[in-house]
Parts: sequence; structure tokens; C-alpha cells
Amino acid sequence: MANTFLIADTHFGHAGVCKFLRADGGKLRPWDDPLEMDDALVDAWNAVVRPQDKVYHLGDVSMARRHIATIARCNGTKVLIKGNHDLFPLDDYLPHFKDVRGSHVLSGMILTHIPVHPDSLDRWQANIHGHLHSERVLRPDGQPDLRYHCVSVEQTGFAPVALEEVLSQIRGAAG
Repeated sequence: MANTFLIADTHFGHAGVCKFLRADGGKLRPWDDPLEMDDALVDAWNAVVRPQDKVYHLGDVSMARRHIATIARCNGTKVLIKGNHDLFPLDDYLPHFKDVRGSHVLSGMILTHIPVHPDSLDRWQANIHGHLHSERVLRPDGQPDLRYHCVSVEQTGFAPVALEEVLSQIRGAAG
């Protein structure tokens, strides 16, 4: 039986993301070399995703056109929810993705790259998104808004996370 996974913000080939820092000053990602990062991300992906599984990539596959093809080394049937850095023509993505979308509704959740505005969230149980890397969507009181679940690689151990695990976390938070 096939499983479904979620991931965002791989940024394959992006040297700059290897230099990004967290709010506390620590490195966002443990790699200094983008090709080393790519190899580690592919290995982590393939350690959990089988060829028959489905993966929703919630945007920012790569910063450079030539690195989009890195996704072909990753197991699974892939659907891309385009991110703010997925700026290349559709034809560049279609050889590697079964479908390319702006958003997608799955199990009552809205999948996006950038978190949806809180006023638009009432129609869904939660927003599963990327874009924020190590950050969270916060309520006005500064506490995490539990209606949002970020699957940027920095929050998933640098590997895709099972949909069932995400749904369990969302339901547990709402409980």
C-alpha cells in the first residue's frame, strides 16, 4: 500500500540557504556545500519514501533551473505545490512531477507554500505549508497558531514526513 508524504523548501543547489541562520544565531542547515546538502536531502528522502509512495512538495524545490532535476533522484510520485521560488516555466517541472498546483485540499487541510491568511482559514481544518523554514505562524499573543503546520525540511528532520503523522499532530494540537 502506498503512503503519502509532505515536504517543503528543499532548495536544491542553493548555496545561500547553507548560510542562513536561525533567530538564535545557529545555522539553519548543517551543510556548507549545497551539493553535499542535496545528497543528504535525497538520501533522507529515499530512506522514508518508497517508489510507489506519493509526495506533496509544498514549494521551493530549487533556486536554479539546473537543480530542479535533483528531484528526479527522489523516490515517489511527486506533486508540486509551487512556492515563491518556483519561478521557472511549467515545462521545467513537468518531467519530475505528476502535477503542479498553486494549492491543494487533502483530508480537509489546505496545502500551500506560503501560509494562508488567518481570515481565509475557516473553510479548512488546518493549513499545511512551507516557506517559514524554522519559524511558526504565531497568534497575536505570540503563541504558535495550531491551525498551521509547517513541513519545511528544517522542521521535519530534513526528510518528508508522513501525512498520517502530520494529521495526528494537528488533531492532537486541536484536542
